[in-house]
Amino acid sequence: MLYDLIVLGGGPAGYNAAEHAGHAGLKTLVIEERSLGGVCLNEGCIPTKTLLYSAKIFDYSKHGADYGVKFDSAAIDHAFVVERKNKVVKQLVSGVGAKLKKAGVEVVNASAAIKERNSEGFVITAGDKEYIGKQILICTGSSPALPPIDGLADSLKSGFALTNREVLDLKEIPKTIVIVGGGVIGLEMASYFNSVGSKVYVVEMMNYIAGPVDREISTMLQKEYAARGVEFILGAKVTSIKDKTVTYEKDGKSVALPADYALVSIGRRPRTTGIGCENIGLKLERGAIVTNEYGKTNVPGVWAAGDVNGKSMLAHTAYREGEVCINNILGKKDRINYNSIPSVIYTNPEVASVGETTESAKEKGLDVTVKNVTLKYSGRYIAENEHGNGIVKIIVDNKHNNIVGLHMIGSYASEIIYGAAMMVETEMRVADIQKLVFPHPTVCEVIREGMFL
Repeated sequence: MLYDLIVLGGGPAGYNAAEHAGHAGLKTLVIEERSLGGVCLNEGCIPTKTLLYSAKIFDYSKHGADYGVKFDSAAIDHAFVVERKNKVVKQLVSGVGAKLKKAGVEVVNASAAIKERNSEGFVITAGDKEYIGKQILICTGSSPALPPIDGLADSLKSGFALTNREVLDLKEIPKTIVIVGGGVIGLEMASYFNSVGSKVYVVEMMNYIAGPVDREISTMLQKEYAARGVEFILGAKVTSIKDKTVTYEKDGKSVALPADYALVSIGRRPRTTGIGCENIGLKLERGAIVTNEYGKTNVPGVWAAGDVNGKSMLAHTAYREGEVCINNILGKKDRINYNSIPSVIYTNPEVASVGETTESAKEKGLDVTVKNVTLKYSGRYIAENEHGNGIVKIIVDNKHNNIVGLHMIGSYASEIIYGAAMMVETEMRVADIQKLVFPHPTVCEVIREGMFL
């Protein structure tokens, strides 16, 4: 059967793009190997946040007396938390399916690969059938990066080592868990297991956590969780994961950490193996499909969006990239600006960032002013955070007096950062922001306060 567009992958990039294509009148097919929603909805963003919200409520119960609310006791029911997570995921996956159906998009559950290009278009094999698309959009996502660590393969089979998929379905709360990797996934899982009572170790090869996050912010987050009992082992290389033990090297010494489980979360890699890229000559770099700002690949009629292009492995980036591809397919010139994409770490406190960091501005030789604003300028923050010490860090380009970066640690950061992203995207000047009226009392109003410093 011939389609105007075949989308490989039903994750955030794929299903959102397909919905737009369907509503625009394109005969569209989505081929998804597992469940609609991809990693984000089934094994990442949504299930993780479901667990973290339960942990946050549990944390509040521990400190209720600080706010005049006393509890005789509180306990976490991990099995119920996981059950609720599954319910939330099921509901949202069903919703994605309903949206695609409403848009007239056909969905096939099968493993797909590009076979060839013929006079009609691109031939895609899925299961025991073939489909032809005049154009194709590759949204096959990513998979966990699994380095060649001694014993890791066997530990994954035995269940001692976990990826982001398996850790969300643990039947019990581990007494001890070693998290290999101090990035977003590792830190969010460290937050959950620390809150529910596990002894948590985070082993990270770099000398800091949270990857590209502004260093001052990531240091504050590390100190916060170290005070809660999370042990950070930085500048360390994991050499083996086996026999219920994670072994690492640091400063020339080898140390063994016994644990109930080891979570391997050192990043993700684009999923391009086995999908037939070589059959049509698609250009890859470091395993990622090369695209330009319009989502185009080197092969006319072939587009790619989401983690598979390796540019910004975030679900909201994938949404936008998919939209950009569809708009360009429809003849509406569109592009994505990667400089204004926000990112969030859903720990407690939350961390949110957009644009240049102090470090990146220095590397690029930008002349900037950095404004650090305590969240204690916010009446609401003081009312709701008895022991909080959050900040907003605003980076201003002195040449044009516009906002080029904003970084925050504290409550509601995830909900506030979109406003900062708009400021960066539209190159708002300090004087423009000074004229905005922020609601009071809110945490976000400290951004305006910072414009007068």
